[in-house]
Amino acid sequence: MSSARVPTIDLGPWLGGGEPARAALARTVDQALQTAGFLLVTGHGVEPGLRAGIRSAAREFFLLPVEVKQAYEAKVGGRGWLGPGAEANGYAEGTETPPDLKESLTFATDEPFEDPVVNAEWYAPNVWPAEVPALRTLCRQYLAAMAALEKELLSLLGYALGLERDFFSRHMGHPTYGFNINWYPGTEVTGEPLPGQFRIGPHTDFGTVTILDRQAGKGGLQIFTDAGGWEDAPYDPEAFTINVGDLLARWTGDRWRSGRHRVLPPPLDAPAEELMSLVYFGECTPGTRVESVPAPLGRVAYPPVDSHVYLRERLDSITIG
Repeated sequence: MSSARVPTIDLGPWLGGGEPARAALARTVDQALQTAGFLLVTGHGVEPGLRAGIRSAAREFFLLPVEVKQAYEAKVGGRGWLGPGAEANGYAEGTETPPDLKESLTFATDEPFEDPVVNAEWYAPNVWPAEVPALRTLCRQYLAAMAALEKELLSLLGYALGLERDFFSRHMGHPTYGFNINWYPGTEVTGEPLPGQFRIGPHTDFGTVTILDRQAGKGGLQIFTDAGGWEDAPYDPEAFTINVGDLLARWTGDRWRSGRHRVLPPPLDAPAEELMSLVYFGECTPGTRVESVPAPLGRVAYPPVDSHVYLRERLDSITIG
């Protein structure tokens, strides 16, 4: 299922089709990213069994006693366990909301970078829970697939702007990424939601593109469009949900919008609903100079920024405490 504002695109024509098919796909992508900032993408080649395996292993971890999980506690943007109360994504919009109703396991790039200062901030070793040894192998397979998919998507996005295919992807020589496994348990774990409390509060993502593997639920993902306000995101179990982040929106001079979204709290008529999302936050190489494309492509000329100075400021904005 897709909608006019959030189409489903098959990557098959991009990966192996002729020029007319690629051009038609690019037009669809450009239009969708101008209106909602979201796409559904099929034809990506990532096996459903890998995604199911990660969910199963991660759930083993989330069901461990709190004192066991606390050994892996991390700060926002770090590696490890983010427990209840660690994040409030609504803070990024300047909204004082209660903490998000979730727990997360978070992993990120750990291949060393040549600059020791950058290395210390962005390439720390991952922390893999010893209690669930299968998670490490599964996540590494998944992250390799996500890195390849991100590069392909950014090539498609460069083409969709009418620029070189490597306009974005050439800045992916040694990219960072974040990977969150978000667990949204029912109210028997979280307690009753407070007024204005969400599984994830309204926000936009911070980086280039986000690749989301989600589950359908009443307390699930909603997206915001100017035409329709908040509406349930379309869902296809075969598809990844792709959205533009703040940095890419800035890069395109706001031609493409950073997709605003939220995840609803456990629903009143299904308080035990449990969902899990696999969220890959794609980035570029640290030190990339991000400069808005000029008019007529770009709509707003932002001053140039260092990609990762910008990202650090945004990550700090949602940290509680």
